[in-house]
Amino acid sequence: MNISLQVENGNTLPALQGFLQSLLEKQIVDVLLVPMRTSGASVTPALVSDPALLDQADPLAPVLPVNAATWAGKVSLREPRPRLGAVLRSCEARALVELTKMAQASLEDLLLIAVDCAGTYAPPVFLRKEAQSDHPLWADLYAATRQKPDLPNPELRLACQICEQPVFENAAVRLRLLESDLEHSVMVEVQDELAEKLGIPGADGNGRGAEGEALIAARTQARDQAFAEIRLRLEGEEGIAGVFASCIRCHNCMTVCPICYCKTCVFKSHVFDHDPMKYLELSRQKGAQRMPPDTLLFHLTRQNHMALSCVGCGMCTDACPAELPVGLVFRAVADRLQHTFDYLPGRNVAEPLPLVTFKADEWTEVGE
Repeated sequence: MNISLQVENGNTLPALQGFLQSLLEKQIVDVLLVPMRTSGASVTPALVSDPALLDQADPLAPVLPVNAATWAGKVSLREPRPRLGAVLRSCEARALVELTKMAQASLEDLLLIAVDCAGTYAPPVFLRKEAQSDHPLWADLYAATRQKPDLPNPELRLACQICEQPVFENAAVRLRLLESDLEHSVMVEVQDELAEKLGIPGADGNGRGAEGEALIAARTQARDQAFAEIRLRLEGEEGIAGVFASCIRCHNCMTVCPICYCKTCVFKSHVFDHDPMKYLELSRQKGAQRMPPDTLLFHLTRQNHMALSCVGCGMCTDACPAELPVGLVFRAVADRLQHTFDYLPGRNVAEPLPLVTFKADEWTEVGE
């Protein structure tokens, strides 16, 4: 069922804050995981149990400091657990689905509130633009997306510029921001049972609008171009070793990745802390050994572990101090692998993970 949240005097955010408050006040959830304004104009996910504090909630802020699926998983995984409402963008929702398949999250007591996403800025860009603007950044961003959905925005994070899945449709609640005239109303798609509990009348509106289709088409084109460019580097003279040549093995990309969940990771152990004579041996093998060693092995191992479930959120790229195109490389590699298995991460929680699914007739074209 679709419901319409009425906006007064063009103030969209209070209408959304009121909707979220009703979820707590009517005891539909015990706590909400939602982006909140903090001191210094920053926005960060927070667990909110007091409805009065939701006047600081800002699910419209076009910034993604972390992939909140990680924290939705931690709050939802073990029993006893609260009834959690999680306000997530599409890439976060898809990551949560993948974590659920990996037994790192649970959807049983979780109300997923998916936000149609027009894109996000890197935190420094977001803070700079906020300081320079006298009105909310999301207003211009969503307006531009509605009016000229095929016009690229080079200031957005690269992951957002090439994201062809800005909408997550398999949610109990979906904020249909890309289809709404946000100055007058916000279309919200909710399960019928939930709509009845909220007591909000239904509204017209079904299907994906032309703006959404145009946005997806433009993002898909940008994605394909970006994939082609990085594949030329990976498969050319530079190679993957050259692309990752500046890696300092800080592990930032692994730390922020919502799919990297291993409690015991070989790269966080002492396995790669070699004895002094081993370093000498490595140096003598080629005449010189870059330090730290094993950087390429680190990225290849990560790709092997999580490429099938990569949702393209781009957190890894944002966290890289060497400004390596980590997310683009992983997405380009993952794209071919996902097509091989006809697997789209986050598409359906009932769809099994290919690496844990045995098919007797699989890949017979490469040999019995």
